[in-house]
Amino acid sequence: MEDWTDYITTVKELNLYRAPVNYRPLDAVHVEAEGQKYLLLATNNYLGLTHSLAVKKAAMSAVEQYGTGSGGARLTTGSHPLYEKIEKKIAAFKGTEAAVVFNTGYMANVGTISAILNKGDVVFSDELNHASIIDGCRLSKGQTVVYRHADMNHLAEVLENTTCSGRRLIVTDGVFSMDGDIAPLDQIVTLAEQYQAMVMVDDAHAVGVLGRGGRGTVDYFGLKDRVQIQVGTLSKSLAAEGGYVAGSQALIHYLINKARSFIFSTALSPATIGAAYAALEELEKNPGLVDQLLMNADYVRTALVDAGLQVDGRVTPILPIMVGEAGIAVKMAEELKKAGLIVSAIRPPTVMPGASRLRLTVSAAHQYDDLKRAVNIIIAVSKKMNLI
Repeated sequence: MEDWTDYITTVKELNLYRAPVNYRPLDAVHVEAEGQKYLLLATNNYLGLTHSLAVKKAAMSAVEQYGTGSGGARLTTGSHPLYEKIEKKIAAFKGTEAAVVFNTGYMANVGTISAILNKGDVVFSDELNHASIIDGCRLSKGQTVVYRHADMNHLAEVLENTTCSGRRLIVTDGVFSMDGDIAPLDQIVTLAEQYQAMVMVDDAHAVGVLGRGGRGTVDYFGLKDRVQIQVGTLSKSLAAEGGYVAGSQALIHYLINKARSFIFSTALSPATIGAAYAALEELEKNPGLVDQLLMNADYVRTALVDAGLQVDGRVTPILPIMVGEAGIAVKMAEELKKAGLIVSAIRPPTVMPGASRLRLTVSAAHQYDDLKRAVNIIIAVSKKMNLI
């Protein structure tokens, strides 16, 4: 226990300490804490559908019809009728033969990678991939080769020079969650076809953001039938929780029988699946939500860059303001909170030392006046802290 206490003392000294903060959601982009109202610029609720009337009604209807919990794992008694509906809908949306829902996106990545890689196989992983991909690689029986972020020359080099007696898999985020940039998936697929490798893309931050009607990076690059495994979540644009894998019928049958994070978990509640299904319906009915999201993101990005801030990322609603040191990121987030804005201070180990940042995320539910006020506050605080 002394070791644990010493660890906490150290991370506090390094400005790396984290603790959950309770906020009461007022709507998709406003929260309340200790009697004060805040504008939320730290949400993955990209389309604002968590407070859609249709989505909330679907969740309540599922509870009334099927109860509050699933009552078992998917392979025992937990696979209620809503699962079949949503898995068919996800497959159609993603342009694949089939899909299967996991309890989280994390479990989808860990379960899939560890299930499909055996001794003699090699996985080639982008160095900035999400922790769930990294952990899936670690849990697999295959060899992991890390390539420099989005560096296609380096990927080609390691593909050429790595001996492999089994299958090859290239795995990448579609949109990188801390940087907001888009993987060069078209070039990755070309290399994969040249070196007889499969491709797996995690579209957690791309669905509802990129492609026709928010279908993700495969659609964005026009790569239908050329990417073997598409992973995503139900917890961001789709306003619920859970993850999924979409691909061939053979892949989905295999994962249902092999992926430990699927087999040994109690199924998600009917309310959760009902909400996610309704959110996907809302997205299909209102593809203009994606246009509004990208318009909002472009407005904030342009205003902050014009003011002199270093904002990395392009196109997507993830806007990292690079500040360098963890202490600066924490202090700036505190100052913004005093002014009524909730923004995430991202520090190591989530990012590399010296690459701390404020991570802004924009939603389609943000109104122009709120975003204009937020931009003015961020610029004023940045000047106060000599970042501009």
